[in-house]
Amino acid sequence: MVRANGAVSLRELARVVQTSEVTVRRDVRALEAEGLLDRRHGGAVLPGGFTRESGFPQKSHLATAEKTAIADLAAGFVQEGEAIVVGAGTTTQELARRLARVPGLTVVTNSLLVAQALAHANRVEVVMTGGTLRGSNYALVGSGAEQSLQGLRVSRAFLSGSGLTAERGLSTSNMLSASVDRALVQAAAEVVVLADHTKLGTDTMFQTVPTDVITRLVTDEPPGHDDRAATELQALADQGVQIAIAGTSGNAGGDPVPAPQRRRDVPLPGPRRSQVPGGGPQLRTATVLGEQHPGAERARVADLRRR
Repeated sequence: MVRANGAVSLRELARVVQTSEVTVRRDVRALEAEGLLDRRHGGAVLPGGFTRESGFPQKSHLATAEKTAIADLAAGFVQEGEAIVVGAGTTTQELARRLARVPGLTVVTNSLLVAQALAHANRVEVVMTGGTLRGSNYALVGSGAEQSLQGLRVSRAFLSGSGLTAERGLSTSNMLSASVDRALVQAAAEVVVLADHTKLGTDTMFQTVPTDVITRLVTDEPPGHDDRAATELQALADQGVQIAIAGTSGNAGGDPVPAPQRRRDVPLPGPRRSQVPGGGPQLRTATVLGEQHPGAERARVADLRRR
């Protein structure tokens, strides 16, 4: 499966072979010892994962329920009449499908898939960058894309990548994609990273967004046994990144289901500075979003920290 797809999740492996993730994890560890694959957080890839990038067909089948829940939650941060930039990726494509219902929205993107998702949204204006088409992820890259973003200013940038760590921030395996993502970040007052738990703790070749530039991370709840993801989330929060966690219960795909979502931000340890349009630096603090029971919220955050 790894040879055919380039990458595979432990959850999908367990489903296909009808066994537990614990058993799959043990066997993946043995295959890594033989040099047949490289373990990644929540899955496995072909050896040499620092430089190799899976194509769109492979990525689109990984963590689909998690990406759907993340997109549902992230769409709630976009307001009517806003101007935003949306980068390339399978998770941002899911976000774009939900943004089609936001009236008066302007979306700047280098992704053909994002543009396609918004093509029939008559109340959303789509602005494409220039550049050279990169077929593996249907994105426009190169100097043409970067130059078309010069002088642009929007409220938020929504980006995904191949890996996210507290030490380096968001990263990707392709130099051209990383360069365009950095240009997208320069155009935005706030940066929102969309990354499912399988990318937490994964480090790839080219840094796109340093940790201190990330305003908010939208991710899914790591499995209870996943100490690495929980530790990484805490480290990101300690560095001032607002953490919003989406639940995947009852939402395996298709149209968004608002009811089972859980929106929360892990409280920051202290104030942090961010840049706002037309003004100087200001202090930013985290907020708790959409919770009706603060006691339950505090318990979940405490549990996340313990893990």
